[in-house]
Amino acid sequence: MKKEIIKVVVVDDHPLVIEGLKSSIGMDETIEVTACFENAEDLFAHLKRKVAHVVVLDVNLPDINGVEVCEKINTKYPHVKVLGLSTYNDPSIIKQMVKNGAKGYLLKNVSSKELGIAIHQIHDGLSYFSAEIQKILADSIFDNNRIPKLTRREKEILALVAEGITTPQIAEKLIISPLTVETHRRNLIQKMGVTNAAQLVKMAIEQKLI
Repeated sequence: MKKEIIKVVVVDDHPLVIEGLKSSIGMDETIEVTACFENAEDLFAHLKRKVAHVVVLDVNLPDINGVEVCEKINTKYPHVKVLGLSTYNDPSIIKQMVKNGAKGYLLKNVSSKELGIAIHQIHDGLSYFSAEIQKILADSIFDNNRIPKLTRREKEILALVAEGITTPQIAEKLIISPLTVETHRRNLIQKMGVTNAAQLVKMAIEQKLI
């Protein structure tokens, strides 16, 4: 009996990463990358029309945060399995991805072989977390006071948010788009485990991040 081909959709905001993933996933003859997108809007337009078994999803997208995308997929298309694949190794983001329906999570340094194994496992109704992710989650259980690791750009934006500067002003000051600023703001809120900018600033002060 011929085994079902797993239809995979890749969502990442970097074209080079997408090409690399297509090549890696394509090494397994039982998996087919049927579509690739650089934003969430195009992904959801596709899911309305086409069959997808697994979505390999980056956390950092230009229009909607990957954590929010994961929740929306889980709500509207519960038959579609989500595999998080990102450079973000912060346990708060990983936990929120899982809370929002992700069945697995890997870092982008994963091998082609392990990526294939993960896709197969979550397609079969199981979960898959790399050894590195399992260790990060295990360590976080015993380190509830852990200070989130922020990128240089996130620190810059956090400091400006604390000064009460608006998104357009931040964008102009840092010479980036307002959409990029909003993406960083959402990532900061996710990492700090808060729900709005006021709580974000309060937590940053408490943690001596600003």
